[in-house]
Formats: sequence, C-alpha cells, structure tokens
Amino acid sequence: MSASLVGSEMCIRDRNKIVYDAMSDAYTAYHAADNAAAILVKNGYKELFEHEDMKFERGGKYFIRRGGSALIAVNIGDISYYNYKIVASHLDSPALKLKYSPVVKTGNMGKLNVETYGGGIISTFLDVPLSIAGKIYVKRNNEIAALTYPDPHVYVIPNVAIHMNRALGDGYKYNLQTDLMPLFGLNADENYFNVLTGEETVGYDLFAVRATKPFFAGVHDEFYCAPRIDNQVCAFSSIAALTESNVRGVAVAFLADNEEIGSKTAEGADSDFLKKTLKAINKSLGMDRTAFDKAVARSLMVSADNAHATHPNQPQLSDPTNSSVMGGGIVIKHHANKNYTTDGLSSALFEQIMKAAGVKTQHFFMRSDLRCGSTLGAISLSQLALKSVDIGLAQLAMHSSLETMCADDTDAMVNGLKAFYEAHFERTESGYKLQ
Repeated sequence: MSASLVGSEMCIRDRNKIVYDAMSDAYTAYHAADNAAAILVKNGYKELFEHEDMKFERGGKYFIRRGGSALIAVNIGDISYYNYKIVASHLDSPALKLKYSPVVKTGNMGKLNVETYGGGIISTFLDVPLSIAGKIYVKRNNEIAALTYPDPHVYVIPNVAIHMNRALGDGYKYNLQTDLMPLFGLNADENYFNVLTGEETVGYDLFAVRATKPFFAGVHDEFYCAPRIDNQVCAFSSIAALTESNVRGVAVAFLADNEEIGSKTAEGADSDFLKKTLKAINKSLGMDRTAFDKAVARSLMVSADNAHATHPNQPQLSDPTNSSVMGGGIVIKHHANKNYTTDGLSSALFEQIMKAAGVKTQHFFMRSDLRCGSTLGAISLSQLALKSVDIGLAQLAMHSSLETMCADDTDAMVNGLKAFYEAHFERTESGYKLQ
C-alpha cells in the first residue's frame, strides 16, 4: 500500500512535527486553542486571565485565552526599540453546528438537526466520516464548567442515491435544512446529548466536523491533505515560530475565532481582545499612552491566512501574472480595494525580511473579474491602526471539508514568521530602516 495512506504518522514526525501534530486532532477552534496552549506551556509560557490583574514583565512569556476558542501569546524581548510584531490568524473553519434538542426521528432512524457555520463547500460534508466536537457545559454543585469535548463515535451524512435524484449529476443545490442531517443511529436515545460525560449537561457548542486524519499524497508524498488547513496551519506556525524565536520588541501571536462568520464576536478580530492585551502590556512595562501610540506607529501586523493556489484543473481562474503555486513559498496577498491589507511599503518590508532569511515569497492578486475573499487583517485594523501585510500559504480546495497544500510549505511559514519576530526594523519619515 502507498506510504501516503499507511505511513502518514511517520511522515508527520519527519516533517514539521509541532504544526502537524497540533492539527491532527484540532477538530474545532476550542480544540485548536487547547493545543496551542499546551505547546506554549511546554515552552515556558504562563497563562494569564482577563478576569484577574494581568501583569507582564520584561523578558516574560505569557498567553491569554478568551471564550475557550481565541488565544493571544506574548513574548517580551529587548524593548530598547519599543514596538509590536503581531501575527494574526484564525482557528475556526466551516462546519455544521448542532442545534439544541438535535435528534430528529424518521421511522426507526435518528438524525441530527444542524445549521451551517461559515461558507463551506457543502457537498464535501456528505458521505465522509464526521465527528461531533466542541464545548459542553456541565453543572457541578454551584458551578457551570466548560469542557472541551470530542465524541467517541463517527457519523455520516448519506447522499440520496443518484437513481432517486438524477439532479445530483447536474449541479444539485443542497437544502441546508433537510439534506445535511448526520445519521445518528437506529432507535436513537434522544437524551444522549444531555448526559455526555456522566454529568448533567446544561449547554453546549458542538459541531459536526470532518473526522479524516491528515495524510500525505502524491508520488513523493509532497502534498499534505487535512481538514481545516485554512487556517490552522498559519495559526500553529505562528505559535511554533514564537516559541523558537529570540524576539526583538514585543512579539505577539493572535489566534482569533469566528473569522469565517465575520469576526464580530468577543473572540473575533473585530473585538477589543488584541488592543486590550497590548494596552495591558504597555501599562505593566511602565509606559504611558504616548509611548503606546508611538509603539503602535512603529509596529507591523502580519495577517496570516491562507491563499489560493493555481488549480491544475482550472488554471484560467487565476490571475495571468500574479498567481501563486504550492511549493512556491509564502504568498504575499494584494487587493486594490483592501480586502487584503498589504500595500507597497508593507509588502516590500516583509519581502526583504524574508529574503534576508532565505525564505521564498510570491505574490497573489485575484483575477479582476472574480470576487475576492477577505481576511481578519482588515477587521483587526479597525480596532488597532498600524501597518499590515497579508500573507498565507498556497492551497487548494479552500473551505472544503478536506483541503490540500504542499507539505514543505509549512517549513517556509515557520521559518518566515520566526525571521519576522527576530527582525529589527525602525520606522523612518519615508518608510522603514532594516538592520
């Protein structure tokens, strides 16, 4: 049998272990935030809590979680030149979210009532293994406790046979209410979701997500195929880079939630989470408001969210002169109407940092006659105005329940973000000075 099918665990160990191990069971943003926190604790980072006094010290390493699904990690290095180096990414991906009282009966079969989260490619959630995962909330005496939960069972949404629905071969449009119910079981227990851990369940945020384990594909195992590549590969790469860096200034990895639904939540990029944390750092370092404003003006945000690779079966969908390819290194993303935050100056600064570190870069523009997606970068800037550049890794099948990228590109992302965290650049009247 192919090594890409039976040897994927060996391949993961041989490649970027931190990133790929973290992705292997990060079923939801909650699981991803837990995995990121575990990496940080292992590397000497201390957890702080927003509902308590947050104290940051020079040379300290910290992280803060919000809502169980968003996280900010901070490494305070040499601040003789005081600025922030921020990498912002997101942990959520399209999925199917369970409603309350989810079991619906049809004859002797139970199915699960769900609604769509984000803009996924709906057909890719049918006839594939699914897991139920997320947060459950249990009552313990007078406390409501939040637990990260992976259901031990596998579920499936069966397609209707083509003999009964000939439209399936002609661009059938799935009904989001009736066609997407995972098959729960025969003579199913309607109270299953009320006692998930042997304790009284008083609430939950549970999702049906692709359960397929990551694997390598291609004649040389050069492709990495996994659920939720967008955007966990960038998020975990930022954590890996942060833990390996000898940072200059204040290095920050912001792992947000809810990018797929607009970021307008307490855990999203359009919240005060990042700004509040930076202000708490500034105060702990004994700096005043003027020092904070100066530091922000000297700073750079890297909005790290994956990019579209030229599709081998549909190459005409890519821009004729600025398309990106898998294996081509970090993609710098541009858009005239600022769906991406990159401008000529931020692009040049980032590209020069990458060039000095020996990391390959390429540029992406959307075809002018196609609608362009957006990232959390522009939304973050509505809360904190600073220079920013949008980057990512080139991938295929974005928003499918199973996505594909070049396995070696992860190394480029980790190395590139490490170079960014360690770079020393100063703001000048006309641009930036690199040292």
